[in-house]
Amino acid sequence: MCIHRYTILVVPKVKQRIVKGNGEGVMLVMVPLRIEKGSSRYDAMIGVGGIGSGSFFQLKGNHTLGREESRSGRFLKRNDYCKLHIVSHYVKTLLGPDFETIPVGKVGDDDVGRRLYEEMRDAGLDTRYVEISEGKQTLFSFCFIYPDRSGGNLTTADSACSKVTPDYVQKAEGELRRHGRRGIALAVPEVGLAARRKLLELGTRHKLFCVASFSSGEIEKAKELGFIPLVDLLALNLDEARMAGGIEGEQSTAEEVVEQSVEVLTAKSPKMFIAVTAGRKGSWAWDGKRINYCVAPRTEAISTAGAGDAFLAGILCGLTAGLSLHLAQELGTLVGALSVCSPHTIHKGIDRSMLHRFSKESEMDLSEEVERLLEP
Repeated sequence: MCIHRYTILVVPKVKQRIVKGNGEGVMLVMVPLRIEKGSSRYDAMIGVGGIGSGSFFQLKGNHTLGREESRSGRFLKRNDYCKLHIVSHYVKTLLGPDFETIPVGKVGDDDVGRRLYEEMRDAGLDTRYVEISEGKQTLFSFCFIYPDRSGGNLTTADSACSKVTPDYVQKAEGELRRHGRRGIALAVPEVGLAARRKLLELGTRHKLFCVASFSSGEIEKAKELGFIPLVDLLALNLDEARMAGGIEGEQSTAEEVVEQSVEVLTAKSPKMFIAVTAGRKGSWAWDGKRINYCVAPRTEAISTAGAGDAFLAGILCGLTAGLSLHLAQELGTLVGALSVCSPHTIHKGIDRSMLHRFSKESEMDLSEEVERLLEP
């Protein structure tokens, strides 16, 4: 397999651009990508996945937390969001008001759920299929972080997201039928596999571009249940790719993991696109002919949480703008790199203007096609 390489230079810090509102505080003005009218490949995204929040707790000491240990630490001032919300936010912000972004999911009848619901509406998302579920709590994760930046999280298993069923997803079929080939169907974790399969089945039936991701613990089950032939673009991190490729242990290089996972997955779905992220090691994208490798920018990262979802959103925006997968990967790399400059899992300042300034200050060698999307 041919692996193409290009280099991205060191990325500096980027300040959020704001303007004053008319006596009502500060208002952020978001500028979408510059896409010529009538040239978009897609006009809508309908997605199912988790909608929730969380908190981050910085532990003292790098030794692994014991079963009955009491450890001190401090809460970090970070806002956490789930995958569907993250991807949908960036897609809507970067593609603008004419692009319909329709999340399908549930939040709890609590303060967190109502806040998330309002945030999605404020960002321009179509929330007709986001239900406030009575008697249920919103999905919540407690993330603990060691000083060396490793860590884990504890996530509620009986949240409102657990009530997103295939029948509930069925309610949105009219939206998938309406958009057809002009639509993206997105299925991401934190709701059950059955609900996500339903969306992919409906998306396939109505000929949408079907996009999916799976956690490391789900990927083998998803393969067994026949998910792969329903997917046009599969987004994975390196650990998920290792599981998809059936690779045991840590001896294989990242490139070997990507190549083997591509070989295994494309045996089930030869025309499927595959994107694999590996943090500082960069990203890879298979377009059916070759693997393209992008070097990860070296950033002063505040938090890497949500960077993979930002990367996927950038790819979807690039594909919508008519780019090839490998050029869309370039845009995804840019969005993902900028996202880590925020402590929050959604960097709400990211738009065309910030991406343009970010690329120029870092002297990133962008393709002409991506440059045009970012022109002032």
